Amino acid sequence: MKKKLTLMFLPFILILSTVSSVFAEEKAPSLQLAAKAASAVLLDRDTGTVIFEKDAHKPLPPASITKIMTMLLIMEALERGELNLKDMVSTSEYAASMGGSQIFLKPGEEMSVDEMLKGIAIASGNDASVAMAEHMAGTEEAFVEKMNKRAKELGMKETTFKNTNGLPAEGHVSSAYDIAIMSRELLKHEEITKYTGTYQDYLRKGSESPFWLVNTNKLVRFYQGADGLKTGFTNEARYCLSATAKKGNMRIVAVVMGEPDSKTRNAEVTSMLNYAFTHYASFPLYKENQMISMVKVEKGKLDKVAAVIPYNFSLLLKKGEKVSQYQKFVEIDPDVSAPIKKGQKIGSVVVKKHGKLVTTVDLVSADSVEKAHWWDLWKRTSRKMFGGE
Repeated sequence: MKKKLTLMFLPFILILSTVSSVFAEEKAPSLQLAAKAASAVLLDRDTGTVIFEKDAHKPLPPASITKIMTMLLIMEALERGELNLKDMVSTSEYAASMGGSQIFLKPGEEMSVDEMLKGIAIASGNDASVAMAEHMAGTEEAFVEKMNKRAKELGMKETTFKNTNGLPAEGHVSSAYDIAIMSRELLKHEEITKYTGTYQDYLRKGSESPFWLVNTNKLVRFYQGADGLKTGFTNEARYCLSATAKKGNMRIVAVVMGEPDSKTRNAEVTSMLNYAFTHYASFPLYKENQMISMVKVEKGKLDKVAAVIPYNFSLLLKKGEKVSQYQKFVEIDPDVSAPIKKGQKIGSVVVKKHGKLVTTVDLVSADSVEKAHWWDLWKRTSRKMFGGE
């Protein structure tokens, strides 16, 4: 297997009064959070640093937190241009038959992707989740296959999805850590918080039967900076929540599973978020679409493409510690060949502390590059041979 090519070595010293806390041995072993939860994890969105965990890899029923993966596939399809927010989605009899949380879709009723997303993110609509799955994949079963495939790609080792919405099903499980992974991935699509951070809205506006949406995640109203992500409850799963809040450059994800009631769930997640924002700080490292390197493209109509950071990225630092040294390495994939799609991963930036891995940041192509025809390649070779431009 070919190794990635390290193009640049960029040492730098952060002249700060703080230093990153990223290794398990640096975490306070006596930290007591989420006492009532069956499992929990607290992490930094940008770096993926786990600040606190409790039985984080224990497979448990995730209830409606499942919908984070449903929303992730929707957002990725929107980004690829396979969906449009104005596309109309029809409701099948099967989708309309879903119990539990719902927006009371009727067979044959149509709503836009935008409205369906509201129904999923705000009201936790089981019916809206199935309607979107059928619209995107033909059947819920086919969509669930895509969910499980994406989970594997993200390294979610304790997760198996059986449906799109989290209704009780044998073998439908995830873990607090896996939920944090997919929450972190969903939050790369920052526009999702327009939906998950809305406390109340309406569907069917202007009709004879408008439907009032109230967010099942009360923290978006009562915790400063909270703008998502998803609650969950079934008798089997008890009370679950994947919450996110942002203050300044720092975004934190807190996940709890198996809480005894919603009041305890919200209180323990609040304590987790407070702990993170009190003890940690965020150092901006990269801006969205910041160019890091020009990369040679094999057999492309363009012979080079810019490798950029796809999202704003900050380094997590623990407050109250002394100056330390970090190192960044830019690694480009060994075979960058056309065709390349805009946004395609073509490398990464690796951040280390004292020689140990801190985090990696994706590098993606700033533009699409079509495969060159033989005539394009011949002209390029001729220009090089005869000194042309």
